Amino acid sequence: MGLFDKLKSGLAKTRDKLGGGLKAVLTLGRAVDETLLEELEETLLLSDVGPGTTSDLIDAVRGAGGKLKTAEDVQAFLQEQIRERLAMGGTAVPRAAEGPTVVLVCGVNGAGKTTSIGKLTKYLRNQGHSVVLGAGDTFRAAAVEQLTIWSERNGVDIVKQATGADPAAVAFDACEAGAARNADYVIIDTAGRLHTQANLMQELGKIRRVVGKAVPGAPHEVLLVLDATTGQNAVRQAELFNETADVTGLFVSKLDGTAKGGAILAIRDAIGVPVKFIGVGEQIDDIEAFDPDAFASALFE
Repeated sequence: MGLFDKLKSGLAKTRDKLGGGLKAVLTLGRAVDETLLEELEETLLLSDVGPGTTSDLIDAVRGAGGKLKTAEDVQAFLQEQIRERLAMGGTAVPRAAEGPTVVLVCGVNGAGKTTSIGKLTKYLRNQGHSVVLGAGDTFRAAAVEQLTIWSERNGVDIVKQATGADPAAVAFDACEAGAARNADYVIIDTAGRLHTQANLMQELGKIRRVVGKAVPGAPHEVLLVLDATTGQNAVRQAELFNETADVTGLFVSKLDGTAKGGAILAIRDAIGVPVKFIGVGEQIDDIEAFDPDAFASALFE
């Protein structure tokens, strides 16, 4: 299955909700008037696009004035607006000029963080990159075991310590191991934490500082894994994680299981950080580097 087909399949529930609502509002030949705009606003809000982003999109439609004469014009305009918003900031994973590129992965329990790391590892391996994993979620033995399974499936090394070990120490060791083995990437798992747990959020800040001592400039990417099924709740998570960890990219998981994919727009706008990857299934290959053009097209297909 190609990228566009995977996106179409993964966005089926979101498209049914958002696209179906838009289709009902933007009927063929309908004039662009205030009633249409009000119905359009309601549809976007009900599709988890979020109040701020919805307001911006409606204002943009109004600002286009006489250029948008029909409902079809509005739909084409909205698709382009969504594409442009999601394209801001770029979607590529950075590469360090020297040494391994360190990717710190964070998120709340249940967001699919460790599974997303497994998928990301496979994605990078398919591109010919070498990867070392760091099992920084030392609070849960199951998390270390799960990451170990992913390392075995992907044929990569993993650095881990006993349950209860200092997560920052594991992160430091993983960075040193990655440098010693000339790895292209070091991906570090962190404890799944609620964004309201101040002590664990502070620990995340400590891990950031420690990996910077191990590898100059690290972490080069801080990926926040967000569960698409949580919709608008993910927006607050993103805001609070960003305050502590300086998030640089988003990995939106479980997109195929929800009608709340419109929240991607709200999350991206809330913290000004691009979506880098999306999960569109349960298999190890069900990961896509985020493509704003393909996403916008699949959303309205």
